Amino acid sequence: MSIPHLDSSVLATLQAVMEAEYPVLLDTFLIDSEERLRLLQHALQAGESEALRRAAHSFKGSCSNLGAAALADLCSELEVLAREQQLVEAPAMLERIEREFAIVGILFRAERQRYA
Repeated sequence: MSIPHLDSSVLATLQAVMEAEYPVLLDTFLIDSEERLRLLQHALQAGESEALRRAAHSFKGSCSNLGAAALADLCSELEVLAREQQLVEAPAMLERIEREFAIVGILFRAERQRYA
């Protein structure tokens, strides 16, 4: 069973709680996520496993909070690689994270348009 790109129940809960601010939340996640990806890339390029672990952990939490389940799972895998200092495998994992974020970005922009 594959993990969904987005958990619709999480999004429904967020929409109910955030009401008119829901689109702002989605925009904030997208902008924040781009910065988090830059942090991941920088830490990996610098070979800083602890910085990579922290960035992956933080991004994982953000993704989980917004229902981006598959992206959170990938971030968790990168976090483990960084914790175990297995940076040889990290570039491929980061590439998977970037691809999944591209999909999530499209889905969140579509979701945002529903409430614009």
